This record gives sequence, structure tokens and C-alpha cells, in this order.
Amino acid sequence: MPYIVQTNHLTKTIGGKNLVSDVTMHVKKGEIYGFLGPNGAGKTTVMKLLANLWKPTEGSIELFGNTLTPESYQVLKRMGSMIEFPTFYEHLTGYENLKLHAEYMGYYLRGSIENTLELLDLTDAAKKPVKNYSLGMKERLGIARAILTRPELLILDEPANGLDPAGMKQVRELLKTLSAEYGITILVSSHILSEIESIADTVGIIRRGRMQKEISLEEIEEMNLAYVELTVQDTRKAAYVLSDKLGLTNFKIGEGGQIRIYENQVSLQALSKELALHDVPVSALGKKAETLEDYFLKITGEVKADAETN
Repeated sequence: MPYIVQTNHLTKTIGGKNLVSDVTMHVKKGEIYGFLGPNGAGKTTVMKLLANLWKPTEGSIELFGNTLTPESYQVLKRMGSMIEFPTFYEHLTGYENLKLHAEYMGYYLRGSIENTLELLDLTDAAKKPVKNYSLGMKERLGIARAILTRPELLILDEPANGLDPAGMKQVRELLKTLSAEYGITILVSSHILSEIESIADTVGIIRRGRMQKEISLEEIEEMNLAYVELTVQDTRKAAYVLSDKLGLTNFKIGEGGQIRIYENQVSLQALSKELALHDVPVSALGKKAETLEDYFLKITGEVKADAETN
């Protein structure tokens, strides 16, 4: 499977601080790649490097099979992007802003502006100055500008910002259509894991400027990451029973007395019996399936183990 985007040990340093370090990522042709990470993890930095807005301090970038250089101007015509908050000529209308962009890109397909405005539900606002647009309307206009020329690669940085639930659903369905019907490769970042889970083929998880994991949603499902969730009042005593009496090591303690046990061989009956023998009252006990959010929190270390929590 050819990669539309590939970075090799990508590092960006500003003012002596590494914004991203040694990031290697692979985006396959035609897929939706969800780029996940806490705020400040380096997602926007990587996207700026891919769009040639910033130059890497170390490492390299390959787009469409060719190494990206400061002189790679033509490759940008094959891309569409919206990184951070989109900016426009505020005194011009939405239509005029899109027309300027089309002329800049040398794209003159008849009806493309009207069709794109309709896709983003901006037809009624097309002749209004952008200064009168709401935050959500500007966000949708930014997406419209990014997809106007039907790029081969679309890079969207938090496209759901400023959108209401209906707008978020609209964008989600649009991205699915662009990928499935037009074959556009999409790299999209978001802090809303449920949105990524509903559209992405592959996710890349970044934390503190370093890539933690690249994995397909299909792989996560096939891993059958089920766990036992246990709710008790005394988590310290329960943890002692799990580790010393049952020999379990792969478990996490969360809030509200919850403990998640990630060991498939554990028996609910044996677990309940051993806790009762050691006077650990159990409020709830059962098996559950792990979501992308659970997987993300575990990979990024947001859910801490017993020794770190207590």
C-alpha cells in the first residue's frame, strides 16, 4: 500500500525547545488518518511541517513519494489544508474569498465554488462579508476553501472547533464522502475521540511531541481489548488482593473506586470470591469492551497504575 504521507524521524526545535521529536508517521492513500493527542502534544506542529509552512530541524517528509523541500511549490497544488483558525479577507464575501483562492491555485472548474458552498451549508451566506460570519461559519468556510480544488491530500486541524452538534455531524459525513467517493486522503486531528472513532481508518497517537502508536481501528477491534471493571470502596485493599492473592499485574485504578483489569484469563467468580474472603465489599463487577478512548488514555498514560495513583 503506497503512502501519500511519510515522515522520517521528524524533529522541530524553536528557541531550544523540541516541539516534536523523532516523529515517524505513515498515511496510506485514500484513508482517513485520525491524529490524536492531548493539547500541546505537537499535532499542529506536524501539520505545519507537512504543509511546508515550517521547515523541519531534523528528519524528512515525503509527500506523494517525493521528498518535501523548501522549493516544493507544485506539490502544494495537490493539497488542501486548514491549520489552526482559518483567516480570510474579512471585508470580502465568502464567495469572493473562495474565488480568490481558486484563482491563486489556478483552479477554474465551473460551478465548483457554488457546489462547495452548498456542501458546507453556506449558500445563503455566500454574499455576506466574512466579518459578519459566526465562529462556526468561518470554520465551515475554512473547510470549504480546503476542499474547493478537490485535493488529493486534505489536512484538517481540529475541523470541529466552533461547530454545534449538527455542524459536527455534517463535517463528519462530508469527510466520509470525500474519502469514499472522491478517493481523497484525509489527515484530521481532533481532541474529540468519538468523532475520530466514527470516521478514521487509522489513528496516530502523539504525546509530548513523540509518536506513541500508529494503529488501525480494525486492529483495535481485532485485539478484543475487553476488561473487567470492578467498583469498590477501598481500592488499596482491593489492589492488594488482586496482586498478592490472585497474581494479577495488568490493572489500572481510576476515579470513584473503579479498577480495570486487563487480563483475559481472570474469572469473575474467582475474583468475587477472593475479594469477599478478604472483606472487600464490591459495588459492581462485570466485563466491558475497550473503546478508542480507553485505548488512547492507556497509551498516553492518562490512566495511572495503582502505584502512581495512591
